[in-house]
Amino acid sequence: MHIIAVVSAYIYLIRYNLYMRKFSIKKARFISGCFLVLAVALVTAAYFSSEPISVTVSSKKDEPIYFGNRSSNKVALMFNCYEGTEIIKAISEELNKYGFKATFFFGGCFADDNAELLIFLAERGHEIANHGYFHKEHSKLTYEENLNEIKRTNEIILALSGVKANLFAPPSGDFSDQTLKACKNLGLKVIMWSKDTVDWRDKNQKTVYNRATQGISGGDFVLMHPKEHTLMALPAILEYYFNQGLTVSTVSDCME
Repeated sequence: MHIIAVVSAYIYLIRYNLYMRKFSIKKARFISGCFLVLAVALVTAAYFSSEPISVTVSSKKDEPIYFGNRSSNKVALMFNCYEGTEIIKAISEELNKYGFKATFFFGGCFADDNAELLIFLAERGHEIANHGYFHKEHSKLTYEENLNEIKRTNEIILALSGVKANLFAPPSGDFSDQTLKACKNLGLKVIMWSKDTVDWRDKNQKTVYNRATQGISGGDFVLMHPKEHTLMALPAILEYYFNQGLTVSTVSDCME
């Protein structure tokens, strides 16, 4: 703003001098040259002495996350687990054929009876995350009830596997501000999804395949469950991803 004012004054003064003919053309040029040097000096000083500009953009860290990095070639398969111990192991075997990893969101009551499974997945490099303890409707819970369901599950996962879960997927995608507040205080990110196979309801291998592959792109979170028909569809899904140049990664890795 200071530089603009100086230049404006300079132009006005030259015009005024020429108009009033109080200065010769030679003197007018001399004055204009002085002002030009002064303007350049001001610009240079402002450039080298000014502080770096900092732009702050809200990251909405407390809000649910529905997808990861859209500019990457990574997609995340997220399995919500309250059952299917053997199917989960078989899912891991299929992923391992491509060197892929996934995120398994464990219900606390299921994790409590499957310490060996938790350790197995952790050793394979998969991500273990939190899916609440009893699969409740979290939007109907108080803050304290939300906190208890989520915290209790994290404690069990940590005690059984040594893994500190950093992600929480609300059962049925159901949450409230109290859920978000509880997760914030526990240091957990709330994870939703961008593609839902609805495999818990629609028990059809082809349907699961179509929903997991149609329109798939980098950053997608694909929701699944350890169901027999999902396991049957998985080899073709993984092959499709591979042929599309996509890598199946954990949710945390997909967000980077």
